Amino acid sequence: MEESRGTEYLKELLDSKQYTKLRQALEEELDADVAASLGELDEEDMLKVFRILPKDQAAEVFSYLDVDAQQYIITSLSDKDAGLIMDNLMADDAADLMDEMPANVVKRILANVSPETRRDVNHLLRYPEDSAGSIMTVEYVDLKENLTVEEAIARIRRVGLDRETVNICYVLDSKRRLIGTVSLRYLLLHESAEVIGDFMNENVVSVNTLTDQEEVAELFKKYDFTAMPVVDNENRLVGIITVDDIMDIMEEEATEDIEKMNAILPGDKPYMRTGVWETWKKRIPWLLLLMISATFTGGIITSFEDSLRQYVVLTAFIPMLMDTGGNAGGQASATIIRGLSLNDIGFSDIFRVIWKEIRVAALCGLTLAACNFLKLMLFDRVGLTVAAVVCLTLVVTVVLAKAVGCTLPMAAKRIGFDPAVMASPFITTIVDALSLMVYFRFAATLLHLS
Repeated sequence: MEESRGTEYLKELLDSKQYTKLRQALEEELDADVAASLGELDEEDMLKVFRILPKDQAAEVFSYLDVDAQQYIITSLSDKDAGLIMDNLMADDAADLMDEMPANVVKRILANVSPETRRDVNHLLRYPEDSAGSIMTVEYVDLKENLTVEEAIARIRRVGLDRETVNICYVLDSKRRLIGTVSLRYLLLHESAEVIGDFMNENVVSVNTLTDQEEVAELFKKYDFTAMPVVDNENRLVGIITVDDIMDIMEEEATEDIEKMNAILPGDKPYMRTGVWETWKKRIPWLLLLMISATFTGGIITSFEDSLRQYVVLTAFIPMLMDTGGNAGGQASATIIRGLSLNDIGFSDIFRVIWKEIRVAALCGLTLAACNFLKLMLFDRVGLTVAAVVCLTLVVTVVLAKAVGCTLPMAAKRIGFDPAVMASPFITTIVDALSLMVYFRFAATLLHLS
């Protein structure tokens, strides 16, 4: 059933009070599809349908809902029902929800969950935001190194149902230090009496609880992991991070970079859930800064007023030169920022990057200048000297723009800032000022302006 049709079908069954048929329809759908359909209902209908879900399905569907829907449902349920939902969530999902809710609601919910859930959630909430510890789950399968294959499989059967994954099991010594991993496939292929310490994989890649989540995402991408262990400073296993959490992190980081590249302070809410006042607060700081910095551009134009009076035609080409420079700088900065985020380039490559961008800029500038020269002579009917001023400025502007566009993000990365901050809006302001200075300098030289 398609998502839109599913929502209409659920609504139809709910309005006609065909609750048995509605429950059956919900059981036949994938949990993610049910959550998507619930998200399109109004809050009252969403809660009604959620209450009809079988208990074992409710927690799974709940984990796919967005934070606002989760908060509405959890605060609308009785304390006992809310506790049951929380007990059936993975610890990392429960902790993420608790982190978004008011303290008084958190206190009430935690009072009605099992001691194990309360312990796990409190454990996760104490780690810094955006750290590996804050996104890990404590639901993993750990095995002692002296267990036989038969004993290990028996333990997996006993505890595996409530774990995030059983594909990879983590081997610990007597002090709970991580010493190896073993996959379920290897357990099934070895003899029952073999000891897992004899064939486990001892080459383990792990992260510390305080490792930044963006660095964790890079490791997942590098090694193609589906799960990664998280250890404390003494190499004791405290949790794991799974690939589904990393996919969310990568989406968050990409969204944050896009916002920064467009002069918007990053936020953690989707567009439709961000209020007007909050959106204003995210956008106005950079707009004010860019407006103030743009006054330098106005100052340059003012200082050349007398020159412009002598050749008014020069004014007509200012927007084209500024826009072309800004676009050229934006192209370079976007490419470099992406390369930095993927670790394809580093600060040590700065001279190679500048040399490459200058050569590209020269080719682009000459091509644009040649096309523009033909336009100026055939259609605008300007003099040869004015055309030369515009075209020379175009070449130099593109070269300067690409040089600025590639160096600023790399410099920002070097001193510890996010390279995305040095993106199109900021670079455009700098390039605008440079292009005007070059333009009027060529005009003064070639046209003998005072």
